[in-house]
Amino acid sequence: MKHIVVLSGAGISAESGLKTFRDSDGLWEGHDVMEVATPEGFAKNPELVLQFYNERRKQLGEVEPNSAHFDLVALEENYKVTIITQNVDDLHERAGSTQVIHLHGELLKAKSVNNENILPWNTDIKLGDVCENGHQIRPHIVWFGEAVPMIDVAIEQCKTADILIIIGTSMQVYPAASLMHYVEEQTPVYYIDPNPAAMKNKQVTTIRENATSGMKTVLKTLSLK
Repeated sequence: MKHIVVLSGAGISAESGLKTFRDSDGLWEGHDVMEVATPEGFAKNPELVLQFYNERRKQLGEVEPNSAHFDLVALEENYKVTIITQNVDDLHERAGSTQVIHLHGELLKAKSVNNENILPWNTDIKLGDVCENGHQIRPHIVWFGEAVPMIDVAIEQCKTADILIIIGTSMQVYPAASLMHYVEEQTPVYYIDPNPAAMKNKQVTTIRENATSGMKTVLKTLSLK
């Protein structure tokens, strides 16, 4: 069974109603990302950061997977499919995808500020919520300036890809953007984005569409619909 690796970004979640990471003015929900997405921001104002992610978690509960998520699930009938996502939502899993690697963490998980023990967490995190050792709980989100613990796992998956699908990502955020360079040079690449970045790889088929319509095009190309 051939292996399809999918690199997904904010564009696929946006069509479910989740706002993309940053607006064109560099703000996220009115906040400078350095205030809400860095260890320094958390140290300076933990209450603000916790409330920010509490709102993101609440919004996640109000949306559903879209057809692009379900089309990726459909690929599993004919292929081994590994999704490597920059998104912190659970929409891939809720649609039914079985192999999902989250590079930037997950909204529905939390961890202690003192260790990497990951806990399921689907309610608000408040100041005073502590682990068994008495340390404050924080969102399980990879903030700017922090290591990306799943990157090596993702690299190994890319090395075995027979087909690569890039969907809803600008390919500007590293180290995620470097992953396509670990795919064998002759591997077919389908890049779905209404404003795609320039690609030098000759094997790239660029599909200038949003995630939902672009996935329909890919399925037709793969003769699955």
